[in-house]
Amino acid sequence: MPSLSDYDIPDGDTEVIQYQRDEKIDEAKESILAFLVENSTSVYYERQLAVLFEKKFFHWITVKALLELISYGSVCSEILELAPAVPIRFFRMRTNRYWKRQASKVSKLVRLFSAPEFSRAIGLQGELMVDAALPLAGFNVIARNANSFQGKTWTDTGHDLDRIVQRKSNYYGVEIKNTLPYIDRDEFRVKLQMCSFLGLKPLFISRMAPKSYTYEIFQRGGISWILGTQYYPFGHTDLAATVQRELQLPVACHTRIQDGDVSRLIKAAERSLRPVLAEPQA
Repeated sequence: MPSLSDYDIPDGDTEVIQYQRDEKIDEAKESILAFLVENSTSVYYERQLAVLFEKKFFHWITVKALLELISYGSVCSEILELAPAVPIRFFRMRTNRYWKRQASKVSKLVRLFSAPEFSRAIGLQGELMVDAALPLAGFNVIARNANSFQGKTWTDTGHDLDRIVQRKSNYYGVEIKNTLPYIDRDEFRVKLQMCSFLGLKPLFISRMAPKSYTYEIFQRGGISWILGTQYYPFGHTDLAATVQRELQLPVACHTRIQDGDVSRLIKAAERSLRPVLAEPQA
């Protein structure tokens, strides 16, 4: 039986507890409440709302806003079981009397794409598509799942870099995240430290990332390549279409990364000419 850590858990992101209160929370509360009122006959789960509002608010801002709306009694929240020991939190207006039936339907769909086997397949699909796109942008893969480069080996943690690539005279440490949520903040920090230690520029490839992450990558002369879409494995076109239609989530079953996205990577690489910033000494 899968354990809690096996699932791509939709709720309870740890990022939310790492930030002090932001004034954007009040703006987010207004936007989210207006959205829920307008869609008062529907239910939404936590990560779904975070993704739906990500163009306006960081994920953790949306989650904090939701928690405050609950505390004020503005919206109702229900925690159901997605799988054994795996919770999923739903949000709804009090007037929605048929939320249980809707929540059950949504849970069934979320269970399909959050199951451990499918989550691993999604991760592999992201790497497959990135591997096909990188040469089109002039990058050559020189190492996979690596923690060593030019005589240096990272031993502070058990992490490795998904790829090490070269483009012209620049070398990059690559992290690929084909996920709905952001990369975990602690993992993000470690991967940046690894790149600095190994003398690599960071190249983070993700469905979505907050501007604060992108700024840190840019400060180190790196690239944040945001694709906007989570890519499902080949053969799951129907599931992707259902998730798009029923949950409004940005997923797709493409055969390759779009030309426009590759062009953006090329332009970013041409701008990535500044030296790598070393980690500050303790």
